[in-house]
Amino acid sequence: MAISLTRPLSLTPHSLKPSILPSIGYPFITMKPQSIASSAVAAACAGVGVEGAKRRLPVLLFDVMGTIVRDPFYEEIPAFFGMSLKELIECKHPTAWVEFEKGLIDEVELAKKFFKDGRQFDLEGLKLCMKNGYFYIDGVEGLLKALKQSNYEMHAFTNYPVWYQLIEDKLKLSAYLSWTFCSCLSGKRKPDPDFYVEVLHHLDVEPASCIFIDDRLENVEAARNAGIAGIHFTKAKSLRENLCQLGVDSSTFTV
Repeated sequence: MAISLTRPLSLTPHSLKPSILPSIGYPFITMKPQSIASSAVAAACAGVGVEGAKRRLPVLLFDVMGTIVRDPFYEEIPAFFGMSLKELIECKHPTAWVEFEKGLIDEVELAKKFFKDGRQFDLEGLKLCMKNGYFYIDGVEGLLKALKQSNYEMHAFTNYPVWYQLIEDKLKLSAYLSWTFCSCLSGKRKPDPDFYVEVLHHLDVEPASCIFIDDRLENVEAARNAGIAGIHFTKAKSLRENLCQLGVDSSTFTV
């Protein structure tokens, strides 16, 4: 399947990272379960014509890093630079990665300003290190395959630079979803409300006809504020159960 570059990925993770927060327990649905479940079930039963075919709703929007793909930021990247995660966060430029994620600078400019002190480093070596650290999170590929077999429309909705192509080269996510909404191509990042509005406009669907999955709670809350059902990702088995409660069929998925 070809990669869609129509508005489709911190060192992040999640923005090399503006903040590093531990994963916390939280209810997986950030809207009222009954109202969202009914909306999702109704949408799934209704369907909308798309290019002469039946469009199965809801549309599923997936964050990538930390939700589908393991993030190399916490271990591999600090090791590459020969420092701890804390040291890396203290040394990196505060906005360079975010600018890279939004497509405001290219990788050459990123290399010049990645560190506050402007020190040079092996850019190609860093890219290889990141690529080697990309793996599907346990159980997620099987769930994506089951959802694909059930004919759900799935899109990446992710904060990532043009290096999302490294993820695609290694893991072939486009076998399951389209790289439709990447921050580097839209110039916007979650949880910017305008990014969610842009996604809905591009898909031409009502918010209640979408489900958004992300491991970062602030992004899920932004989806809720846009009227989209939100699932806070923790692991594949829980995600499958959460989707089932919203009327999404992934019956062929096994852990």
